[in-house]
Amino acid sequence: MDRPWLASYPEGVKAEVDTSAYPSLVALAAESYQRFHDLPAYICMGRTISFGDIDTMSRDLGAWLQSQGLARGDRVAVMMPNVLQYPIVIAAILRAGFIAVNVNPLYTPRELEHQLKDSGARAIFILENFAVTLQQVVAKTDIRHIVLASMGDLLGFPKGAIVNLVVRRRMVPPYSLPGAIRYKAAVAAGAGRPLVEPPLTHADAAVLQYTGGTTGVSKGATLTHGALLAAVLASEAWLQPAFKRKQIHGQPTFVTALPLYHVFAFVTCSLLALRAGALCLLIPNPRDIPGLVKELARHRFHMFPAVNTLFNGLLNNPDFVRLDFSDLLVANGGGMAVQDSVARRWMEVTGVPIVEGYGLSETCSGVVCNPADLAAFNGSVGLPMPGVDIRIIDDAGRDVAPGQPGEIAIRGPQLMVGYWNRPDETASAMTPDGFFKSGDIGTLDERGYLRIVDRKKDMIIVSGFNVYPNEIEAVVADYPGVLECAAVGVPDAGSGEAVVLYVVPKDANIDKDALASFYKARLTGYKTPRRVEFRTTLPKTNVGKILRRELRDEAISETPPGQP
Repeated sequence: MDRPWLASYPEGVKAEVDTSAYPSLVALAAESYQRFHDLPAYICMGRTISFGDIDTMSRDLGAWLQSQGLARGDRVAVMMPNVLQYPIVIAAILRAGFIAVNVNPLYTPRELEHQLKDSGARAIFILENFAVTLQQVVAKTDIRHIVLASMGDLLGFPKGAIVNLVVRRRMVPPYSLPGAIRYKAAVAAGAGRPLVEPPLTHADAAVLQYTGGTTGVSKGATLTHGALLAAVLASEAWLQPAFKRKQIHGQPTFVTALPLYHVFAFVTCSLLALRAGALCLLIPNPRDIPGLVKELARHRFHMFPAVNTLFNGLLNNPDFVRLDFSDLLVANGGGMAVQDSVARRWMEVTGVPIVEGYGLSETCSGVVCNPADLAAFNGSVGLPMPGVDIRIIDDAGRDVAPGQPGEIAIRGPQLMVGYWNRPDETASAMTPDGFFKSGDIGTLDERGYLRIVDRKKDMIIVSGFNVYPNEIEAVVADYPGVLECAAVGVPDAGSGEAVVLYVVPKDANIDKDALASFYKARLTGYKTPRRVEFRTTLPKTNVGKILRRELRDEAISETPPGQP
């Protein structure tokens, strides 16, 4: 097929990436452990671990896992925030020949039970803060081995002991998990055992990455070693123009505030930093904006992946705007639409544009991205990355004309092999020629730049007209008194559906009439919200994506029949 986007590629970026040098992620990691052995790989709460530390501890932990009777290809769940144990555990699982299952530690018992049952996980590594959730469901699952980690495990003495004492008093509910082993004990038990690293290929499954469930039941995207290799090497190639444009001194540092159990940070921070020999600045709780800003003030940083809500939250912190951004090379936006108002403010404060991209769990994160040496935010999510093909199709699977909206379909080496144990769901998501139907609506221009219009399932149809929540939210977010907003559709007897708007104001004294006049002057009649509700917060996913589905369900339950 034609690839018009190749003509817009930055100089030096090739159309394809070659993954043949590495049979697996384990092989790529082994090379990095040797090349960067003594360099710090992660820093969290003032404590650093080196690439060599990860190599040694993951080898010991992998040996312990193998001693527990697990079979090659068994699934091992990891339920941790951004703590030092996380990269060690992931490395141990992969090099021992198992499949990692990333789990959101904020899951409810119902959500955790679903994921553990669906994946068939036999073992789990979990931070003790969330052990009480596991306690409620573990008997209903196939989990036979539980490893409990603590916040202070790798912080050294006496700091680790003090942190554990404080955290256990304030943040660890009472729990009972008989037979569980402590993280440090498991590492120590594996130290005297051999690790048998099985031969792995590109076709072997590496990670089950569960979809966010923002539009339905969460499904496990099966990501192979080959797909993840393609993703990280394409990301490396894509970033080179930014790193060539500005000389950096010493080791690059990646701000890792997005949770590593989410595919965006897993690839863009953990795997890419491993490949580049970069230092990951781990932030266990990015919702604590003041604490995040204090941590940023202690470091020079070069790469800053984030979502719109995090960019926005930081920009509304007075201490953030006084930080030193002279080393910042790339601010990578993804996970949800970056709003123009946020992008403009970010550029004013940092002097670096937000380079927006697009991807999904099913595509190993980003498959489309703006050039890394972008001069200014442009509102698009950029060009298909090396090896990626993009089509915009209608409901019948036919290509639409350039510039016309349709469903984004994706093909490339970064694509999942399917949803775990869901062949019917996999088949319905694919076109006959191997494109994944994303469920997102977008447009592709003559140069190959992609713009996201909205989620297909979030689209609101008012009197036969398509209304995209992103457009409404972008307009409302431009009003100075608005912190966050979300638009959803509810059934309406007269127009089929009507728009309900949720707004989080910056202060309680927002002029509601002025806000209404603002968006009415910028939106045609059928796009104008019929009802506006003001809130202090909006429901979000683990990475900060606003959960329109929850708001829609709530709005429908509160709407009298036939009325918005």
